[in-house]
Formats: sequence, C-alpha cells, structure tokens
Amino acid sequence: MTSSSPLPRTPLPTALITGASRGIGRAIADELATTHHLLLGGRDRSELEALASSYPSAEPFAVDVRQVAEADVAGIESLDVLVHSAGVLRMGAVADLDDDAWRESFEINVFAVARLTRLLLPALRRAGGQVIAINSGSGFTSGSSSAVYSGTKFALRALTDALREEERPHGVRVCSIHPGRVATDMQRELHEYEGKDYNPGAWIQPEQVAKTVRLAVDASREAAVESLNIRPSGIRTAGMA
Repeated sequence: MTSSSPLPRTPLPTALITGASRGIGRAIADELATTHHLLLGGRDRSELEALASSYPSAEPFAVDVRQVAEADVAGIESLDVLVHSAGVLRMGAVADLDDDAWRESFEINVFAVARLTRLLLPALRRAGGQVIAINSGSGFTSGSSSAVYSGTKFALRALTDALREEERPHGVRVCSIHPGRVATDMQRELHEYEGKDYNPGAWIQPEQVAKTVRLAVDASREAAVESLNIRPSGIRTAGMA
C-alpha cells in the first residue's frame, strides 16, 4: 500500500552571490537559480527583493560588503557556494590617484572579500562548500593607469591562493576566475575613460563567465577548478561592428 502523502523535498544547496543585481553577478544568479537557493548580495534591498521574486528560490542579502558583520551572516548555518562578484574599477596614473581611490578599491575588492569569507568559513566547512572569486586578467598583469585596479586583483589572487591551501584540509574548495574584458557597465565606464567607442558584442558576455562558475560548482568532490582564465577570442561574430 502506498501513501498519498508527498515525499519530503530535498533542500536546495545554497549559494551567496555578492554584486548579484547586475553584470556578472546577475548572470551568475541566473545560471545557478535552477539548482540553488540564492542569497542575493547587494545594497539596495528593494531591488534585491524584486530580483529574488523572479527566481524559484531566492532571498536578499542586503548589506554593504565594506561593513558586513557577524550579525549579517548569523542565520547562515550551511553554505555550499560563496561567489565574490562585487567590485569597483578606479583608473588613473599613480601621480593622479589620491588616497581615497586606493582605499576604496582595496576595501571593496580585497578587504571585504577577506572579511565575508572569514565570517562564512564555518558555514562553508559544514557544507564542504566552495569559494569562487571573480578576479580579472588584471590579476596577472598591470599597465598604465591600472595600478589601483590591478593591485587589488593581484592581492585577491594572493588571498585565494593562500585560502585554497589553508582550507583544503577542511574540505572547502577555492576557485579564482580571471575573465578578460566583459560586456558590463564597468566595461562601458572603462571605454569612456579610454575615450573609445563601446561595442558590447566585441567582448566576453557575462553569461559566459557564469558558465565557468557553473563548471566549478558542478565539479565532483574529487576534482577542483582552482584557476581559470577567459579571454575575448577576437573572432568577429554577428552583432559586432
């Protein structure tokens, strides 16, 4: 005799994504929404609530990453995926950049990542979870006017390299993804700074970066995607001027 009672639902794994309201973060949220309960990170609660309502299972994680504290993560007992996608771009020559530009860039792109990761490590360890940092090609090389941005991305790579080895015994995997230029608002700002026309179709699409996150998330436990570089192919496609 079979029971007519519904079977208990298996809880979805949980993914927290910072910078989830736009650009790469939004694309990652779209990609993981089919398989995860999403914690959508950002500062505008109303915007995040509206976004959460568009997904099968999601809720806002409304906090300024520069000010995140233990109380903000107190309800997160177990975390399967932590994606660091929030970031800022500040360009300029060393001779021109003031202390505030350096301070803000490192506060958001590095210090906030270290702080949020540290606070969530107990939850990540319980789940055997994974930390995924959206870094940049600028995490390997620097050039004129990119001292601040590249400096933060070099530092972020150092952070994730160290974290990977420290957390390996605890069962937490760490992935560093390094896209080249991606068609986002940040790329538009960069083109304005460079005085160049902006053609989104010429650059990596955010959805492609999200697919690399999916690759890391779906790797089985005996494997880890530890570092992955993605570059614009330079191949002309439909939609390119």
